[in-house]
Amino acid sequence: MKDDGKALFAMSAGKAIEALSSDAGRGLTQEEARERLERYGYNEIPEKKENPLYRFLKKFWGPAEWMLEAIILLSWFLGNYDDLYIVTALLIFNAVLGIFQEQRARNAVEHLKKRLQVYARVLRNGLWDSVPARELVPGDIIRLRMGDFVPADVKIAGGSLIADQSALTGESEQMEKNPDQVLYSGSMIAQGEATGVILSTGTETYFGNTVQLVQLARPKLHIEKLVSDLSKSLLLVVFSLLAVAFAFSMIQGFDPVEILPLMLVLLLGAVPVALPAMFTISMAIGSMELVKKGVLITRLSAPDDAARMDILCVDKTGTITMNSLSVAEVIPQNSYGADKVLLFGALASQEANQDNIDKAFISAAREKGLLDGSYEIQKFIPFDPKGRRTEALLRKGKKSLRVMKGAVNVIARLCGYDDEGLKKLDAQMSGLASKGYRTLAVAVSSDHGPLELAGLVALHDPLRADSKELVRELGELGVSVKLLTGDALPIGREIAKEAGIGGNIITVSHLKEYFEQNPAQAEEMAEKSDGFAEIYPGDKYTIVRSLQGKGHVVGMTGDGVNDAPALRQAEVGIAVSNATDVAKGAASVVLTEPGLPHLLEPIRTGRLMFKRINTWVLNKITRTILKTCFIVFAFLITGKYIISPTEVLLMIFMTDFVKIALSTDNVRMTRKPSVWNIPGLTKIAVVLGLLMVVEAFGLLYLGDMLYGLLDNVGMLQTFSFETLFFFAIFSVFVVRERGHFWDSMPSPIFLSAIIFDMIAAAAFASYGAFGMTPIPLEITLLVLGYSFIFVLVVNDLIKNALNPPPSGLKAPAPALAINR
Repeated sequence: MKDDGKALFAMSAGKAIEALSSDAGRGLTQEEARERLERYGYNEIPEKKENPLYRFLKKFWGPAEWMLEAIILLSWFLGNYDDLYIVTALLIFNAVLGIFQEQRARNAVEHLKKRLQVYARVLRNGLWDSVPARELVPGDIIRLRMGDFVPADVKIAGGSLIADQSALTGESEQMEKNPDQVLYSGSMIAQGEATGVILSTGTETYFGNTVQLVQLARPKLHIEKLVSDLSKSLLLVVFSLLAVAFAFSMIQGFDPVEILPLMLVLLLGAVPVALPAMFTISMAIGSMELVKKGVLITRLSAPDDAARMDILCVDKTGTITMNSLSVAEVIPQNSYGADKVLLFGALASQEANQDNIDKAFISAAREKGLLDGSYEIQKFIPFDPKGRRTEALLRKGKKSLRVMKGAVNVIARLCGYDDEGLKKLDAQMSGLASKGYRTLAVAVSSDHGPLELAGLVALHDPLRADSKELVRELGELGVSVKLLTGDALPIGREIAKEAGIGGNIITVSHLKEYFEQNPAQAEEMAEKSDGFAEIYPGDKYTIVRSLQGKGHVVGMTGDGVNDAPALRQAEVGIAVSNATDVAKGAASVVLTEPGLPHLLEPIRTGRLMFKRINTWVLNKITRTILKTCFIVFAFLITGKYIISPTEVLLMIFMTDFVKIALSTDNVRMTRKPSVWNIPGLTKIAVVLGLLMVVEAFGLLYLGDMLYGLLDNVGMLQTFSFETLFFFAIFSVFVVRERGHFWDSMPSPIFLSAIIFDMIAAAAFASYGAFGMTPIPLEITLLVLGYSFIFVLVVNDLIKNALNPPPSGLKAPAPALAINR
């Protein structure tokens, strides 16, 4: 193919088709396509796979890993080989677990990519069909329309279009492409339509380094900022306490080198090592669940964005309405009859494009038997947003005819109507708009004569049966819905009222005028409105920016190429089921079925994820305060290391990573958008953490009174390990519910992980695993019973007294006041 490539590019379209042994009228046969697929391979650029060994080694690089590695070096330097072996094993296990979690996330994304593949219109065996773009082969005849990605290098055989090649060449100016010119893979069709033959595919395309057709967006996750902020706060607290302990040890004459491992381990405990893993697993699980519910996401963090969304801008057509147009009324003008108006409108339509307006005219004309095939199409000019009309040049015998349909004001102006004439048409349109009808104008000219308005045609797109209920449900979830429509203001108001959105619809021109003169006033106007009428697709970007300027998290639905900027600008860009490839590429959520009911799913999934992560974060802060204060203050009071570095590290590992199972926990969805409130979390955590510190010292005093723990450092350290462990484990049940901990049942997976963890900790303490000094089972039962009573009974009652559930709601949120 490489040898023939340049020659094919230089040939005319007809010669290229012949050289590729294809046929412009029938395309390739299925057998020919299969044979070429085996010869040339799939039409895709293979992804460069990262070396597995390199991926594994990267798991040993990072702040948490550096701390573990520093502990290993210090243990080797001090001759503490038991600690060295244990920490090394945990470091390796952590790396293996990280690889496993990462692979799960990769598998989820790969599954989504397969579902979100681009399709192309291809001629096979004389019939037009839609096939995955990756199955295209050289010689295939394909059809390209506005909004399509060009799936391979194509020589245009018929038609003309305007292509955007900026993604490939960096040129911002769009290029007009005519027959015998080449369209390169990765370009985008901005306007027009054409038929062409594929010259080369995959790695053999002119831009062979073009990335895959649908590029999955991977922006920085919100969780990364959360981890960073949380780590800084916790490290500051821990470092301050350890600095005091270090100074005290120097005064008391302790060897500072000997306490360094313990200090490093406590610092390590302040890093939320398992939080990214839990977040990734939660997103991967949520993403796979969404696939089953008819929702594809193009980045794993999309549900997190959907959880925070508080405004959703929706298109009227195809989302709130059925996107199934029918002719409701015909109002003839200038002595033309209704049948003539329908005929001319149908002739100005093209069935192959499967456009809903075109199908409505053609269907109405066919029902009346008006289309007899006597008109020969000489040229067809498809719709574009700037011209706002379609046009056809026809011939019937020796008679030529020019027909067009489109926006009433545009067509009327072309027909020579003045302002007075336009007012009369507007009056007729207003009457139709009050019924929720959209009105188009049809015009005709014969034998190059003047263009004459033939009539107005009212189209009806009924409200979807589930739209009103959807708007109500979104409102109950704290998401305000705003209607977007290109229709006239009266139509927008009528549909918005019918759907339960509200009647405060404004024209987008009004908004844009203020946006240029007074952006702050425009933002306020956009915020207070129920929607916008008379918009062009490009206006959606302005609307999104206006709403974001008021601090809102905005969702935006779209289906066309001109929607892409708004879909990319919105935090939650939603491509509806019939969206173009460009819209899907720009969106973070893709719906696979008509309407918006499935849009509720990423909101629900995201809010459940938020609550689980919120519980983990709150418990992490609480445990860090408990662990650090207990160990440091005990050292200052007793002058003893009440727990060994190995035991601290083991406890961190067991408590942090078992709580990854929180990603499966049963939680109830919040009724408002999810917003992080770290200060609120910290206040609650400080109260619970310090309360547990006091209780832990009470247990330590009791243990010393009964068993003389301060005289046996080994038993003291094992006892302290169990104390911190069981307090940490039970505290997660307290913080996962705003009400009493028994108000909801944990998920089986989470509960099983907790029980297994508790049994393992008791066994380690009883049998002296990991270098511990064994302690009798009765001491373990004392620690278990004491921590159960004080954490799950006393602390739970104090939590409810300080922070009662809202009236009329039984424990609606699992993480106290910060969950709304």
